[in-house]
Amino acid sequence: MAIIHHTTLKPSKLELLTTWLPTRPWYVGEGTPELTKAGGFRLDDPEGEVGIEFMVVGDADGVTYLVPLTYRGTPLDGAEHALVGTMEHGVLGKRWAYDGCHDPVLVAELFALIEGRAQAQAQSVDNTPDHEIARSYSGPGNLLAHGPAVDDETGTEITAQDGTTLRLHRRLGLPDAPPPGALGHVSGHWTAQDGTRVRSLFAELR
Repeated sequence: MAIIHHTTLKPSKLELLTTWLPTRPWYVGEGTPELTKAGGFRLDDPEGEVGIEFMVVGDADGVTYLVPLTYRGTPLDGAEHALVGTMEHGVLGKRWAYDGCHDPVLVAELFALIEGRAQAQAQSVDNTPDHEIARSYSGPGNLLAHGPAVDDETGTEITAQDGTTLRLHRRLGLPDAPPPGALGHVSGHWTAQDGTRVRSLFAELR
């Protein structure tokens, strides 16, 4: 299980995202966003080297974004295009933060979550499963990524070796039930600006 260090980060994750989000094709705001943390969950790297976090952040304009992130102690080769930024961690030192959809460790564990081979973990508590994260899968199993992730105006698509496509919804608000024809999904809760708990679809496999 990953160890969560309650320590300082300079700059903070939200500060990194404030400058990075406007560069994404699925960002719909204007100017510099005013972000707040709205929820999320973590996955464990079996090797214990890479931090994996699915952050949900809300903008002051009322849009909520899903931002999968990975945290590494050294740069990820060939992933310069996916670098969100670097941070100084109070315990671990310099950390490289990446858009996790372009990090093979996160993608592998996300497929494992959909198949039921991995357990979603609480975002801020050690060794605590997050039972609010729901998943389903009706395929044959052994999902593996094939090719790079592709971003578009509403989300990110990752193609699997069996020809199925995993779509991550970067702007949240869809119903939490998987759509007709989906082979799998991930959904979860987050907190809206008015304090209400909202549940929506994070990803679907077709």
